Amino acid sequence: MISLRTLSLAAVDQLGPRSRRCVYWQTDGVDAATTPGDPQFEKEAWISHVSLEWGACGQIASEGDHAAGAVFYAPPGMVPRAACFPTGPVGADAILLAGMTVESGAPAGVLTALLDSVVVDLRSRGIKAIEAFGVTNENPDPEASRDGCGADACVPPASFLVEHGFTVVVDHETYPRLRLDIDSEHQWKADVEHALDKLFAERGIVTRELGVLSGASAMIRSL
Repeated sequence: MISLRTLSLAAVDQLGPRSRRCVYWQTDGVDAATTPGDPQFEKEAWISHVSLEWGACGQIASEGDHAAGAVFYAPPGMVPRAACFPTGPVGADAILLAGMTVESGAPAGVLTALLDSVVVDLRSRGIKAIEAFGVTNENPDPEASRDGCGADACVPPASFLVEHGFTVVVDHETYPRLRLDIDSEHQWKADVEHALDKLFAERGIVTRELGVLSGASAMIRSL
């Protein structure tokens, strides 16, 4: 089973190695002098800063005692990489997804469960929209969305975001900007249910088990 919890300062040690090392979103990629010497320290410092100034900025997925993945999010002004995308700026009323990371060996469905938990958290805090920079299949440089940490790209595929209810607000051949308005809980649940059904159908599984987390999915049966 995939279990989820909100990232707190006390839970930083529960992040998997990929999530802890990746500082793609915490750097602007322009000034070589700002390249962190200790990515884990820089990531923890960013989490601490955002958590103290704004509130919870991440969700952690686990499978048993093992980290399965994590998602980070914050106001765009707190995300240095946000200014680097050609389809910015992010809408003033939206929170930006700042990295979605899946750990090695994680079960299917981790990204869906993480995104669901973000929606639940932000809706409870009165946030009306989430925006994200997606990466298309036409990305000419597969390393462009990595920071050398060895993780799979932490920029979510645009196709994944669309399948989960996001719409393109600024199109681009490589990095479109997408938006999800989260006022309607019913529509969000429908989008997540559809995405899960598609995932399970592709793997030849006709049943799935969902927990309840004030949204659509809190737990997904490992495949």
